[in-house]
Amino acid sequence: MPIDLVDAAKERKIRYFLISYTDLFGTQRAKLVPASAIGGMAKNGAGFAGFATWLDMTPADPDLFAIPDSDSLIQLPWNPEVGWLAADLWMDGKLVEQAPRTLLKKLMATAADEGFEFKSGVECEFFLIAPNGEAIADASDRQSKPCYDQAALMRHYDVITEICDCMLALGWSPYQNDHEDANGQFEMNWEYDNALVTADRHAFFKYMVKAIAEKNGLRATFMPKPFSNLTGNGCHAHISIWKDGTNLFADDKGELGISRLGYHFIGGVIASADAMCALTNPTVNSYKRINAPRTLSGATWSPNTVTYTGNNRTHMIRIPEAGRFELRVADGAANPYLLQAAVLAAGLDGIKNKRDPGKRLDINMYTEGHTLTEVKKLPLNLLDALRALEQSQVLRDYLGDFIPSYLKLKRDEWNDYSRHLTQWERDATLDC
Repeated sequence: MPIDLVDAAKERKIRYFLISYTDLFGTQRAKLVPASAIGGMAKNGAGFAGFATWLDMTPADPDLFAIPDSDSLIQLPWNPEVGWLAADLWMDGKLVEQAPRTLLKKLMATAADEGFEFKSGVECEFFLIAPNGEAIADASDRQSKPCYDQAALMRHYDVITEICDCMLALGWSPYQNDHEDANGQFEMNWEYDNALVTADRHAFFKYMVKAIAEKNGLRATFMPKPFSNLTGNGCHAHISIWKDGTNLFADDKGELGISRLGYHFIGGVIASADAMCALTNPTVNSYKRINAPRTLSGATWSPNTVTYTGNNRTHMIRIPEAGRFELRVADGAANPYLLQAAVLAAGLDGIKNKRDPGKRLDINMYTEGHTLTEVKKLPLNLLDALRALEQSQVLRDYLGDFIPSYLKLKRDEWNDYSRHLTQWERDATLDC
């Protein structure tokens, strides 16, 4: 039963609500609404000018209304008088088809019609950096292999535990926090759930981490590759399909404990991988992570080819145990809703068309991958990914009117980047 936000405000002593939505570029937009007005906002929505955010709209379009989903209510643990709400976008009495949250909900309804519940978890990596963004926050974090460094982790104990305490208070069941492979980089894990719940929590997590870092005089970034010599920020997704409480990917008799349906899902992801990258790796900077040379630690920990394997972290898809797989291509810039939507669309296509994922490869892709001649490469840059998305009939069929809107805005972003003259170009070309 939906939460009555007026009653919730009184019972929980909430003074203000953040009515929030995530636009096509993953930026969170919000209005701060006093509790005295939440009854009307819950019914009619908070008004926005869509063109003023990253949505495919014009200044002539009518008002955009963000109607909060009361079930998504999160009371800010570090400021309990504020409640955060994920919202669905409406215009002229209709849901906005290009809105990322709407898109994911639509796809999950399609899956539900087939009897499937899509569950997922995400591993969010981020850097704690100086407020000016020029260096990591901890000057003592200098090991060439800093992954799991206990001392560096504990030097940021106050920040990491404050974030983890918030997740505990919210009932997310966080279970581990660590220093990751790059200097200044961290990862925090919480339990998987229904994909919409995971996407809402992912969106809130990014806001929460940035807010708590700022409160502690630091800055947090999920940028895919903020430092050229260090491992980038991934956002690995763990995927499974369920029905009536049963994991349909799990099969004791299946290879690596994965069912035939699970392998068809993986086949769909492999078939659409290059087009998916436009959504899972959505920025110019994203391709400096998945196509990076060896980093200071000795490995990039990101894929550049479309392959799957068992418990082997050098491939795009890893099957670490029975009943699930890990997609390792997505990065920290991925829109929480579009990440889930892209994976589900590709997977549903794989199930529908019984796609064969091909031969599993158990080699070290970082040392032997160059010997393979018949595997598909991931896009080299954002433009290649956008072209693949444009040509993907599968994603067009599942994502519909969202595709042209997204392509339009992302091509504008690519063109803006292309007009930018870098210092490297001047250094390499002035004397040509």
